[in-house]
Amino acid sequence: MVNAQKLSPRRQRFVDEYLVDMNGVAAYLRAGFASRNAAAAASGAHRLLKVDAVAEAIAERMAARQQRTEISQDRVLNEYARIAFFDPRRLFHPDGRLKTVLELDADSAAVLTAMDVAELAAGEGSTIRKVKLLDKKAALDSLARHLGLFNDKQTVKHELEELTDAELDARIAMLSGDG
Repeated sequence: MVNAQKLSPRRQRFVDEYLVDMNGVAAYLRAGFASRNAAAAASGAHRLLKVDAVAEAIAERMAARQQRTEISQDRVLNEYARIAFFDPRRLFHPDGRLKTVLELDADSAAVLTAMDVAELAAGEGSTIRKVKLLDKKAALDSLARHLGLFNDKQTVKHELEELTDAELDARIAMLSGDG
């Protein structure tokens, strides 16, 4: 566990802000670090994220949040699977009548985004029931990407050279027109 005293108040604020949206540059600026331009902020955020105490604090806080919220990769994948493989016949009774919300099992209720019931007029057959389900194709696409079934990205192989922080700052400054 990271000792809270290892982090200065501004570094602790950076950790707090980073956990909001996982955006290092935005967290760097919101934490009050001064920056000449976006490139300098990106460089500063990159350096902070490499500091062991900062990285450990972020990892610990993320693990604690995952445990507290009980949100895990498995849980998210299970929810995608519920949507992707849902059979809409489960919404109906054997005689074709739509089940009420209270009659739905957990998997069926989980895929609904809306269930509208409208009474048109008194009498037999005057009720309209409309059901909207979550996007099955989007869920299947997300699962397929997770499983590596789609190749959305081109792979570019390039040998990277190790740069010191000063060399990295100089290159960023050159690319942003500051150097």
